Formats: sequence, structure tokens, C-alpha cells
Amino acid sequence: MLKIDWIEFKEYKQHSVRNDNFETLLDFIKSYYHMVLPQDIYDMLKADDTAELMLNKRSINDAVDLENFLYKL
Repeated sequence: MLKIDWIEFKEYKQHSVRNDNFETLLDFIKSYYHMVLPQDIYDMLKADDTAELMLNKRSINDAVDLENFLYKL
């Protein structure tokens, strides 16, 4: 399982136009890790303590919830 590279994320975040860290993180994961499947992204987020807090804050409990969130962006 890939882990989120928070150092690279901080660099990526400096050039992001989004105000929401979670949305920026999703963009980063899709760009840096070339992930597109909500299940893969969800698994990666769930495996990280900080990212899991972001999921919980938005009441995202599974890949389907994440997919719905992604379509709203």
C-alpha cells in the first residue's frame, strides 16, 4: 500500500488554487500517484491517520461516499 508523501503534498499545496486541504489532497493523490479509482484513493486515505480525520470530518465512510464527493468537485 502506498503512503501519502506529506512533504510532496506541502510542495504541491503551494501551487494549488483550492482552499480546502482535503480537495487539494485528492487532487494531489490523483496527480502524484496517478490514481483514479475511488476505492484505491479511499484505501490510501483510510490507511493514513491525518487523511482518515479528513474523511471523518466529511462523513465519508466508504469508497461510494468518496466517489459522490469527487463528483461534486
